[in-house]
Amino acid sequence: MNSNIDHINVLDSKDAFFAYPLLFKPILKDRIWGGKKLATLGKELSSESIGESWELSMVENDFSVVENGLYKNETIKTLIDSYPEAILGKSITNQFGKQFPLLFKFLDAKSDLSIQLHPNDELAKKRHNSFGKTEMWYIMQADENARIILGFKEDSSSEEYLENLNNKTLPSILKEYKVKKGDVFFIETGTIHAIGAGILLAEIQQTSDITYRVYDWDRVDENGNSRELHVDLALEAINYQKQNPEILYDKVENNENLLVSCDFFTSNLIPLNGTKEIDKSNDLFYVYICAEGKFEVQFENQTMNFKEGDTILIPAAMQNYVLKGNATLLEIFIK
Repeated sequence: MNSNIDHINVLDSKDAFFAYPLLFKPILKDRIWGGKKLATLGKELSSESIGESWELSMVENDFSVVENGLYKNETIKTLIDSYPEAILGKSITNQFGKQFPLLFKFLDAKSDLSIQLHPNDELAKKRHNSFGKTEMWYIMQADENARIILGFKEDSSSEEYLENLNNKTLPSILKEYKVKKGDVFFIETGTIHAIGAGILLAEIQQTSDITYRVYDWDRVDENGNSRELHVDLALEAINYQKQNPEILYDKVENNENLLVSCDFFTSNLIPLNGTKEIDKSNDLFYVYICAEGKFEVQFENQTMNFKEGDTILIPAAMQNYVLKGNATLLEIFIK
């Protein structure tokens, strides 16, 4: 990493914040359905069933730790507690306080994930004092015939859902999509879904870890125990209407091609080929996920290099910078 800020000690003064692209240490999660593909993104795996790499998190007990530069080894919570507006921006701080409102992950599904859903903000607040979990998937790699499940084939009802759940035929009324690299899906709260085997994807979501599992393919662990299901909790949370979650998008080079714009985040795809100048007139933080290739960020006479599998946070206080390289970037912010 070409930067002379890597070896500077943290400022003693809490009054000054030095804005630069923040890279975080991945938080790896062992999952029953996980595999080894996250190693292709440069993650150092501790087992052969790593299902998730949390790239940027402020979920309780899973605070991301800075990996680069001036604030190396500081947690995202410590930085936001000290410099909320410099990192998040005033509008985000006014809305969320000293809370980072999004969670970024990579997921590797060696086998099928459970069929599940996430509650909306209202229900999550009432039941769990948490945000809901609206999310987006970007498919980074998919084996041949890999598929995901998203929503119902046709409008359904709690009665039809329960009948099929009890008869172990729930997948028969759910919609499957075959997937390939570059596919994008938007999963609103309440949408029943599952990631199928053979898929590596990037996930952008609200800061929440509330999941209702409703069907787990009758799997058991090494001790013969099945995973906990949340059938009763899910009933009120499910959206029984047919969804249209697949996102079609443009791929104009060096342009912000819109993927998703919702109340919780906006995401663009930037096919970077050469140089792109960013002049942020807004007071917002930006996150870039490198889905493919390599790129650098030039700012304040500094250059920092990043590669496929890196997720970086551009603090709100960082107004002008240049993206340079050959890469596929996901750009995420909150309006």
